[in-house]
Amino acid sequence: MSAPARFVVGTGRCGSTLLSRMLAMNERVLNVFELFSGIDQFFRFERRPVPGRELADQLRLDHPMLTMVMKRGGEVPEVVYPFDDPKARHRLGDPVPWALAIAIPRISDEPDRLFDRLLSRVEAAPVQTLDRHYRAIFDWLVETTGKACWIERSGTSIDYLSDLVEFFPDARFVHIHRDGLEAALSMREYPVLRVAVAVMNGLAGEIEYSHEGLERLEREDGPAIDRLLAARPPIELYGRYWSDQIRNGERARKSLPKEAFLDVRFEDLVTRPQEVLTRIAGFLELPDDTRADGSAWIEHAAALSHGLPARRAPQLPEDEAERLRAACAEAMALLGRTPGDDGGPST
Repeated sequence: MSAPARFVVGTGRCGSTLLSRMLAMNERVLNVFELFSGIDQFFRFERRPVPGRELADQLRLDHPMLTMVMKRGGEVPEVVYPFDDPKARHRLGDPVPWALAIAIPRISDEPDRLFDRLLSRVEAAPVQTLDRHYRAIFDWLVETTGKACWIERSGTSIDYLSDLVEFFPDARFVHIHRDGLEAALSMREYPVLRVAVAVMNGLAGEIEYSHEGLERLEREDGPAIDRLLAARPPIELYGRYWSDQIRNGERARKSLPKEAFLDVRFEDLVTRPQEVLTRIAGFLELPDDTRADGSAWIEHAAALSHGLPARRAPQLPEDEAERLRAACAEAMALLGRTPGDDGGPST
């Protein structure tokens, strides 16, 4: 029987990576980091039957935006592939397959070997719809690792919640969200999203945000990436990007029963981690993982929180702050938030 589908969804820079690291402290749960966000958006939720070989070819692809930023020295903490290991297949700056760069090294100490095994399984799969392919991948990873269940978490996944609902109608979703002003400012400071959002908004010309389109940008106008990495694009672009994702997610959640969707505030997670993690564990029906010393995984997970990070929004010049507030206002209202929402009790 296929394992139940469980997802953590959110915008970029909302705290979902921290939450995934916390959930990974439960050693009976397989946490899959960023499987979907690295698959070309024009392919990842295709409705037609797909040969296994075609999906395997997609999994072999890098994400050109990630490659462009990393080879220029941009820091991407989510990437944990062991570039410095002499036995590793890839070196920093190589176009590493997205899943191999981020997800697989968190599952195995021999990521190249596990990735090869995964690709072999996928290639051998019959022609079938992608939802069946994805279920097979998750189930095989659970079986291979000896875990009891899986949770997938991808940055910006609230944007395509409707697709996840369609592909995994039995799924439960934890939505972690953060004050939109702070999320937008964090995006602009994060090299991959700083460049990605700027490209999406035409600051590097008319570019299709696909694997092919981004590779063409690198070939034909690589210096544009250097300029954007060094720039501070208008902050309202990041506010609108955050807001669009929230609006898309809110539309999709209306199709879900209440028992399938849980809202969690980042500010609550980092200030009251044990309480919030206990609520999430109950909602997702996670298996117990009591350590030999009698301690629970939630105690160890809560220790990953270092409290609220310093807020950036109060440091903005007033004209920038006003543009950012305007860009985020509608989506903040949808979440029941107000600017400066800093971790007080949820309403």
